[in-house]
Amino acid sequence: MSIVRRLDHTRYRVTDLEKSVSFYTEVLGLEEVRRHQSPRGSKLVFLKAPESDTLIELCYFPNSGPVSVQEDLTHLAFIVDSLEAFGQHLDRLGLSFSDGPTMKEDGSGGFAFIDAPEGYEVELIERRG
Repeated sequence: MSIVRRLDHTRYRVTDLEKSVSFYTEVLGLEEVRRHQSPRGSKLVFLKAPESDTLIELCYFPNSGPVSVQEDLTHLAFIVDSLEAFGQHLDRLGLSFSDGPTMKEDGSGGFAFIDAPEGYEVELIERRG
C-alpha cells in the first residue's frame, strides 16, 4: 500500500500573475488548464506541459507582499527536443538562456536555464538516445 499515489501540482507564488502566465504559455508553451480565486482571495492559474499530467499552480496573493526568490532555491525542469531549437525560439522572443546550454561529453544531451519573471529558475533538458 502506498501512502501517496502521485504528484498533482506544485505552487509558485508570483507578484505579477499575468506576466508570469504569459512567460509560461508563450515562452515555454505550457497550456493554461484553469483559473479561479480561492476562498482566502488568492488568484490561481493552473498550467501543464503538453506531455505531462502534473500541474503548475501560479498563485497571486497580494497580502503576502512581493515575491523575492532566493538564488538557487528551487526550479522547474522540462524536457525539450533540442536546446539549440529552444535557443532559437528564445532569440526570436528577444530572450536568452541565463546559463548554458551545457552539453554532456558523452553526447547524451545537455541542459540550460532561463529565468522566469519572478526569478524562479527553469531548467531545460535535452536527452539524446
